[in-house]
Amino acid sequence: MADPRIPLLLAILHLLPIVFSLFSPPDNLLISCGSTSATTLDDRRVFIPDSTPSPSLHLSSSDSISVSGPSSDSPLYRTARIFPSPSSYNLKINHPGRHLLRLHFHPFPTPSFNLSSALFHVSTPDLVLLSNFNPSDTILKEFIIRVPCNELVISFTPAHQSAFAFVSAIEVFSAPADLVPDVARLVSPDHVEYFDLVSKQALETLYRINVGGLKVTPFNDTLWRTWIPDSKFFMPGSQTKVEAFSGRINYREGRASREVVPDNVENTARVLETQSNMTWAFDVPTGFRYLIRMHFCDIASLVLNELYFNIYINGYSAYEDFDLSDATGQFLASPFYVDFVIDMVDDSGVLSVSIGASNLSSPSWAQGLLNGLEIMKMNNSVGSLDGEFPVSAILVKPVKGVFGVLGRSFLCGLGFVSLFAVVFMLVLRLRSEARNALAWARLPTEVQEGKPAKGNLMLTTKFIY
Repeated sequence: MADPRIPLLLAILHLLPIVFSLFSPPDNLLISCGSTSATTLDDRRVFIPDSTPSPSLHLSSSDSISVSGPSSDSPLYRTARIFPSPSSYNLKINHPGRHLLRLHFHPFPTPSFNLSSALFHVSTPDLVLLSNFNPSDTILKEFIIRVPCNELVISFTPAHQSAFAFVSAIEVFSAPADLVPDVARLVSPDHVEYFDLVSKQALETLYRINVGGLKVTPFNDTLWRTWIPDSKFFMPGSQTKVEAFSGRINYREGRASREVVPDNVENTARVLETQSNMTWAFDVPTGFRYLIRMHFCDIASLVLNELYFNIYINGYSAYEDFDLSDATGQFLASPFYVDFVIDMVDDSGVLSVSIGASNLSSPSWAQGLLNGLEIMKMNNSVGSLDGEFPVSAILVKPVKGVFGVLGRSFLCGLGFVSLFAVVFMLVLRLRSEARNALAWARLPTEVQEGKPAKGNLMLTTKFIY
């Protein structure tokens, strides 16, 4: 009779690589805003309160307000901190470099403030993260930024004199070294070239998709990310199937790690079954560049070097005859990703990603596949991820109160009257000088035959009113 402990032992051995590969970031600041005690989540992370003095956290605010709301599914969303005036968190950074920054917003009504009506900007010293932001519903904003020194300042600025800002929780932790590489493929309408400035850009995560699979929660991701199913983004019209893999994902050194993409994303895929295209479409703001990361793991093929397919971004050819076996170094069920960059210059506001069949593909049951997809916005030329204004433009302190508004109105009116008076006096002076010039102009008295008279002949017409 078989030992009943063997299945349990095998399960433990299967989980050992995951346990020992848990990511431990050098910097890991988790803040529960407005709270007076530590908050522990289901994934066992502990968020410290911002109201307790800490050597790694300093709140610069003269009038911030701590508020509590009704019971929430997440203990992290039961409190918030409100900022009626410009305020900031100063966070100690031990290891400068690339960091993940997550801002949690959960609006709820209070006796004095309705958080869903907040309107504000969020910035770092050199980057606009959010501009005229109104979190009317629960939302998590994630950014990947570079912190060049030993302090990160996150500023919250009300959008106008009667507005306010708030935040529910903040996460700042060091990014894995392999999370953002230097090179991507820049896709244009007529060609593809290498783009080697990815690591110098700030990124905002807009979509993180588990293609063909279920929702992946932070508890099952080494970087505490959420991956959502692709069903609401997948365009109908192609014949596909969902493939699930129960074996072990073959992570290899120098390729995609579990920090880049977890097992629960790589062990499912959507597979293209016919000589056609399968497409996903996403709403995005125009006027920005986007980083599109496509995750591949061949869990559909039985042998190597039979699956080839084409990749299209916004209908443009981004990669022809992509050989997944060659990309992974001749391994099946081995993760690999490709980064693409594209400019959204049109007004459609829709970014599409497609997998198409290649004439080189051999198996009849698979003409292409995709396991995961991430879409990230890149900062623009003025250092903004939201809008066209730099940090200096949004850090102007709004005028508060009735007297402030009246004073600003009075100054504006006084400036307008002064400008009008200056213009009026200038016009009178010009008219006076013109009349004097007309009165004293020398007229021609002697004109020789065949020669033009000397003098300003246009003067009489130029100054007649």
